[in-house]
Amino acid sequence: MNTSKKSLIGKTLAGITLSLTVAFSGHYLTAPQTAYAASASTTASKIIQTGKHYLGVPYKFGAKSGNTSSFDCSSFTQYVFKKHGISLPRSSQDQSKVGRKVSKSQLQPGDLVFSDTNRDGRINHVSIYIGNGKLLHTYKVGVGVTISNFKGSTWDKTFVTARRVL
Repeated sequence: MNTSKKSLIGKTLAGITLSLTVAFSGHYLTAPQTAYAASASTTASKIIQTGKHYLGVPYKFGAKSGNTSSFDCSSFTQYVFKKHGISLPRSSQDQSKVGRKVSKSQLQPGDLVFSDTNRDGRINHVSIYIGNGKLLHTYKVGVGVTISNFKGSTWDKTFVTARRVL
């Protein structure tokens, strides 16, 4: 066999080997992301179920952390996430600085939604997005922990940011 044929065969084999290496390496790199997404989804479901367990629990501004007889918006999110190993700061303003920023159009169950309902330029409310355009939160005496529609609501109209902490 002449040298040019050997060179062509060698280059072809090297190209095939490199292509297969890239193809299989790519598979191994994406597998953990799929596992992580499934894990985050499972954790979000558990967080939402835990939060729903407290539906109707009274609202009290400045409720103490860890107290389950009443909540304000941020003590509620802090408590529910902590039950699943995720530590959040106490205030909605501080909670709005953790995790990764998410746009309204990319919301997923378990994301935290922050609003400025006083329209004073400061975040003053946090909710948990539970999917299907719904929020799980507490915001008012007489209502307590509840599920609300997001689209077109006060929380939508005064939306500031959303964060993904899962």
